[in-house]
Amino acid sequence: MSNPLNIQADDFTLFGLAPRFRQERSAIDAAWKQLQAQAHPDKFASQGASAQRLAMQWSVRINEAYQRLKNPIQRAAYLCALQGQAINAHSNTAMPGDFLMQQMEWREALEDARGPQALEALLDEAAHWQKIALARCATLLDEAHDYAAAAQTVRQLLFVEKFIADVENALAS
Repeated sequence: MSNPLNIQADDFTLFGLAPRFRQERSAIDAAWKQLQAQAHPDKFASQGASAQRLAMQWSVRINEAYQRLKNPIQRAAYLCALQGQAINAHSNTAMPGDFLMQQMEWREALEDARGPQALEALLDEAAHWQKIALARCATLLDEAHDYAAAAQTVRQLLFVEKFIADVENALAS
């Protein structure tokens, strides 16, 4: 490929974006489309198997970066990891007591929820918490550069994201 970027470049460099949490989704989408147009394997069909393989690697790399950058929680986790604060959600589950209490209350409320109105109210409450936590991440990452605190917030967001999915599944059934 003629792209001068290194396939090992971080996602932000690859997409031509500043390495920060606050991003315009339209800019992420536009960069993805431009990169995919450059790397699409069909463009290299006449250049042989090696060029097509390289184009496929680029396409996969671009899509992986796009998935990370377009999702605010994944983007925050990625920024933390770039600064040496890996989330390690499976092995680092230590959480503040008040957060754990909130989780237990929500789980109990989900178990006790009767009807779509109760589930919708629970979903609204969790989504509101998520919105506040994402704003806190933005401040911690882009202004305070407190990556350790941001990583803790991301771990909490991952818990809440799973809870929201559980509530949505309950609503769908």
